[in-house]
Amino acid sequence: MNFDAFMKQKRPSWQYLETLLAQAEHPSQLSAQEIDELGRLYRATTSDLAVAQRDYPGHKVTRYLNQLVGQAHAAIYREEPLRWQRLRHFYSHTFPGLYRELLPYTTVAFVLFSLAGLLSFLAVRQQTEVIYLLEGPGIRGMVRQVEAGKLWTEIAPAARSAVSAFILTNNIQVTFLAFAGGITAGLLTAWIMLMNGVHLGAVFGLLQAHGLAMGLLDFVVAHGFIELSVIFVAGGSGLYMGDALLRPGLLTRRTALTLRARQAAILIVGCMPLLILAGFIEGFISPSGLPFAVKLAIGASSGIALHYYWLRWGRTSKQVRPGKDSTAPDSVTSPA
Repeated sequence: MNFDAFMKQKRPSWQYLETLLAQAEHPSQLSAQEIDELGRLYRATTSDLAVAQRDYPGHKVTRYLNQLVGQAHAAIYREEPLRWQRLRHFYSHTFPGLYRELLPYTTVAFVLFSLAGLLSFLAVRQQTEVIYLLEGPGIRGMVRQVEAGKLWTEIAPAARSAVSAFILTNNIQVTFLAFAGGITAGLLTAWIMLMNGVHLGAVFGLLQAHGLAMGLLDFVVAHGFIELSVIFVAGGSGLYMGDALLRPGLLTRRTALTLRARQAAILIVGCMPLLILAGFIEGFISPSGLPFAVKLAIGASSGIALHYYWLRWGRTSKQVRPGKDSTAPDSVTSPA
């Protein structure tokens, strides 16, 4: 490639890299897409520098590219601001945006869970023996405890830390199982949603039949809004992946599943702090002696805040069109 062709082809990328580097002086001005573009342009310009050093070793464009690559290296490997910028942008834009994109599937997961829970609640409340058909003989010990007028939700203060860790592990397992069920065309995910609904509804039906339902509600109301919301998201993610196998469109099923699995996995990873919060509440606040009204306020306010965040945040994210920057400086024209 002759020098003129080299300059004509590469100059726009150098100009755009200069623009991004100027913005990188204040990392909050860069979107996640622009940060990715900064890395790509840095690698491309490094390659251009190698070509220039080989073919035009004494030319001023080589000195210019050497300076530009040095500036880009310093900006990119100033890790802390860019890393925090990525994280901030993820939770302010990417995460809630993905939630809204998968909302129809999350709604289906919610409906499956709720219908199964309602039907099992009504069946067991009407005839408590039905719980053995739904849960198996292993639940007999719990039934006897309920028949004796006792709940199993009492957690000693000294044991709450260990219980909180156990609850968190269990919630993560259910979340990832519901998510991974997407590779079965969503069948396993749907089954998990149905069975979790059946289990919760059956237990509440049994307690309602013995006048103890308010005791369990007092225990779950503080953490339940967040915990169930994350489980519904996991179910929606699994159904979203399963839909790719059933309706891949113009893509192969493997490609469609891979693309959707990446998006769903990002959503699930974003939910991990929520599971930690729910586990903390369930381990420390739910079994405490706080009044029911306080626990309800904690649960309702956290649930409302979470869904407001999911549904409203990140709707004005900046759109980036790499390579089309009308304000790019003309400083690169000087080497020619």
